[in-house]
Amino acid sequence: MTYEITIDPTGDTIEVEAGQTLLDAALRAGIYLPHACGHGLCGSCKVTVLEGEVLHGDASPFALMDIEREEGKCLACCATPLSDLTIEADVEEEPDAHNHPVRDFVGVVSKIDTLTPRIKSIFLAIEHDGIDFQAGHYINLLIPGMEDTPRAFSIASPPSERNLIELNVALVDGGKGTTWLHNELKIGDEIRFSGPYGRFFVRESAPEPMIFLAGGSGLSSPKSMILELFEHGETRSITFIYGARNQAELYYRELFEELAAEHPNFTYLPVLSSEPADSGWEGLRGFVHEAAREHFGGKFAGHKAYMCGPPPMIDACITTLIQGRLFERDMYMENFYTQASKDAAPKSPLFKSI
Repeated sequence: MTYEITIDPTGDTIEVEAGQTLLDAALRAGIYLPHACGHGLCGSCKVTVLEGEVLHGDASPFALMDIEREEGKCLACCATPLSDLTIEADVEEEPDAHNHPVRDFVGVVSKIDTLTPRIKSIFLAIEHDGIDFQAGHYINLLIPGMEDTPRAFSIASPPSERNLIELNVALVDGGKGTTWLHNELKIGDEIRFSGPYGRFFVRESAPEPMIFLAGGSGLSSPKSMILELFEHGETRSITFIYGARNQAELYYRELFEELAAEHPNFTYLPVLSSEPADSGWEGLRGFVHEAAREHFGGKFAGHKAYMCGPPPMIDACITTLIQGRLFERDMYMENFYTQASKDAAPKSPLFKSI
């Protein structure tokens, strides 16, 4: 059985299969609805049901409160239709966004590299025309035996490499998905995924210099974005501040140092938070937001800032940027949410993840 969904204010009409989420149906039709985590955790995909009925699914009570359900709101990533629907979504016009319809793929593992003691790089080869995506997009990986809970991973390679995508996978304590990827996945294995997803992208038409702030495996999206920018001959100033705990967890350092040597408009600043005092490390110490404040003298006005990493890092960076007179309209972020996040309230209520 299929249902017809009309989306206000765009007037788009799509068909949704029984049991299919509103978000999945829209994205597969090439229609963007705001979303971030895709698992009912963050509330970014909240829409209002104007006509019809839905099942709310596995929506976190923090992301969708009881009073909001009573007001007719639902999370598009979890809600499935019980009838034809008319929904109202907060869809903003984004001239720099690329809307690629979500598709299903089978990738073949062509290479696995150990980047740090807890992060592996997995390369997936895709046949035929590959995958179209925008730098900053992510995919949903279907791990065998855990297909009901796809794991989201940002694409670390640039869009020009459409037949071979790179994923940086950090081992999460107690995480079944990342444990399987680290310990069981082998070269030559086939693995299914869907994509692309997300709304984290460079505002290419904006003239302002760019600041990239990332931590841990949050390096993935900035790597894709920065590589694509220089492939296109970028001349605006770009500063990339990347945080790790110690030198062993600092990866792709040589790549970014080479980019900095080749491009005078690119500055790369690695910062370590738990490096032993007697290690001989001569670089920055502390956290990403502290390094940003020091480098820019606490003044961020006139920049575009792109943040990618765990929620606590994002929160600290947001606070620092605000204190430095950067407005919300100039901040773009990609928060990390795991299955363990389901019982945790969002830490940055003033900002929506995109």
